[in-house]
Amino acid sequence: MSDLSATQPIEVRFRGGGFAPKARRWVGVVVFVVLIALIEAGTRAGWISALTLPKPSDVLETLVGLWDSGLLFKHFNPSLSRLAVGAALGVSVGVGVGILIGLFSYIRAGMVPLVAAIFPIPKIALLPLFVIWFGIDEGSKYALIAFGTFTPTVVATYGAVDNVDRSLIRMGQSFGLSWLSIVRKIVLPGAMPGILSGLRISLAIAIILLVAAEMLGAEYGIGAYILEAGSLYDLERLFAGVVILSLLGVIVSGAIGIVERRLLGWRT
Repeated sequence: MSDLSATQPIEVRFRGGGFAPKARRWVGVVVFVVLIALIEAGTRAGWISALTLPKPSDVLETLVGLWDSGLLFKHFNPSLSRLAVGAALGVSVGVGVGILIGLFSYIRAGMVPLVAAIFPIPKIALLPLFVIWFGIDEGSKYALIAFGTFTPTVVATYGAVDNVDRSLIRMGQSFGLSWLSIVRKIVLPGAMPGILSGLRISLAIAIILLVAAEMLGAEYGIGAYILEAGSLYDLERLFAGVVILSLLGVIVSGAIGIVERRLLGWRT
C-alpha cells in the first residue's frame, strides 16, 4: 500500500501572484479611497498647504460643475477623438512594420537601424515641425500621436515575434504546415501577449503627447483646459483636468484588458 500511495500524483498549486494572478479590484479602490481621505484630512487640518494641493472635495465640486455646464464633454470628446485617430494610425502601422521586421531578414536589416535612430528622439520636440508640415489644426495633433506610438509599437512587436518559441515553429514545419499557416497559427498567437504589453506603453505615451499637442493651438481638449487652469493658477481646475486624464487612462487600460481577455483566453 505504501508503494501505491507513493506513486499517486499530488496536485501542486501555483505559488506567488505572478504565476496565477487573480483579480483583486477592491484593493485598488481601497488604495485610492485611503489616499484621497489622507489628502482631504491633511488639507483641512493645515498639514498640507492649499497652495500645494487643493482639497479633493473642491476638485470633485469642480468636476460636478464641469458636468453640469457641459464643458466636461466639450473638452473630453475632442481629446478622445484625437487619441483614437492618432493612436489607431500609429499602432496599426507599427504592428504591421514590426511583424514584417520579425519575419523578413531584408526588412529587418533596413528598418531596425532606422527605428533605432528615431526611437530616442523626444516626440514632443517635433511638435513645431509637425505644425509646419500639417498646420496647427487637427492634422499636426494626429501626426504627433501617431508618430509617438509608432516606434514603441514597432519595437515591442518585432521583439514579441522574435520571442516566439522556435520549437513550435519547427513542429509546425514537421507537420507540413505552410509558411502562411505557421505565421497565422503559431507566430501571431505566440507574439500577441508581447504586442499587447507594448500597446499599453504606446497608448500611455499617446496620452502624454495628446496633452502636449492640445496645449498648442487647441480651443477644446484636456490639454487646453489644463493649460488655461495653470496660467490662472487655479489648482482646483488644474487637478480636475488631471483627474479627467486619469479617467481617460483607465478607459484605455480597460479597453486593452477587454482585448486581452478575448485574444488571450487560450492562456487560462
